[in-house]
Amino acid sequence: MSAQRAKLEEIHSGWNKGSVRVTKKQLVLYCLLISLLLYLLRGRRTAVRVDTPPLHLFLATGSEVRDALEGSVEQQQHLPLETSWGAPLVWGDSESSARRRAAFIHRRVRTGLMTLAVGPYAHFLHRFLSSAELYFLPGNTVIYYILTDSPRALDPPPALGPGRELRVVPVAEAHGWDRLSHRRMALLAAAIKEHARPEVAYIYCMDVDQELVATVGHEILGKLVATLHPELYGKPRNAFPYEREASSLAGVMEDEGDYYYTSELYGGLCAEVHAMALACAQLILQDQEKGVRARGLEESYLNRYLINHRPTCVLSPEYSWWDSALSANVPTQRVVSLGRRCDALEPQKRQGQGC
Repeated sequence: MSAQRAKLEEIHSGWNKGSVRVTKKQLVLYCLLISLLLYLLRGRRTAVRVDTPPLHLFLATGSEVRDALEGSVEQQQHLPLETSWGAPLVWGDSESSARRRAAFIHRRVRTGLMTLAVGPYAHFLHRFLSSAELYFLPGNTVIYYILTDSPRALDPPPALGPGRELRVVPVAEAHGWDRLSHRRMALLAAAIKEHARPEVAYIYCMDVDQELVATVGHEILGKLVATLHPELYGKPRNAFPYEREASSLAGVMEDEGDYYYTSELYGGLCAEVHAMALACAQLILQDQEKGVRARGLEESYLNRYLINHRPTCVLSPEYSWWDSALSANVPTQRVVSLGRRCDALEPQKRQGQGC
């Protein structure tokens, strides 16, 4: 009996030893299978999270679906949306710009768009106006103020949409870019006071050799609005071409300045823009009387003024852009400079590009 029990114990012992060996092999296999399964499940959850739109998108409009799937501009590119002093920094497709546009949906705002077209720049007029009709505050009341020494450049007059009007303001011919740049602020100040202020709430001044290529909406409206220079956006302050000559009234100290603004587009409430243009015109005149010429001409005085009177709204380089190795990458080009593009072309190629 004891011998039989011993034999059974030996057999069970063998089973137990064998079963232990099999269990270890199975355990290793099970671990491998479980790890593989978890990996596959984790990948599937990630794919579902990225590629499958949430349920509420099936109830949204096409544009809302696109925006939700692609994400907002600021989320994708981490674009700054505010200046250090709290002014909005405007990118047209950002959520903050959408909110700014929504605030004006039910408001009737009359806005002026003013440009100076003298001498050889008059031939840009039709292209400028045609693009503004398409993209500048579409569907809203806009009055174009054209300061020109060539009224015939508008023959035949461009076709305007509902709520759009054209005012031609004759000015004396100015020979040469230097003379024009010294006179422009004074001309704009006078035109805003005499023509725009009685008619519109906001006025925007834009170079005539620019073309609007995407929507410029209510997101640009503000008390005092300036536009970042595309070639200097993101650069350190010591790279800004501020006027450094101490004798000039446009002079900027090394520790002054936040951004460098372009003179190709600025605006705001009529009273604010008039005050800025008039102040710059007076500084230019005083420097002329002393025989001082700022390196950036009117743009130097504009930047000096905007250091002392920070803009309440800053437009990103989307609103003044040109093709250059130095120009910042922007999500959307909204206003492009034909003049700058033409300057970069060889003389024989300019005519074909409408220069």
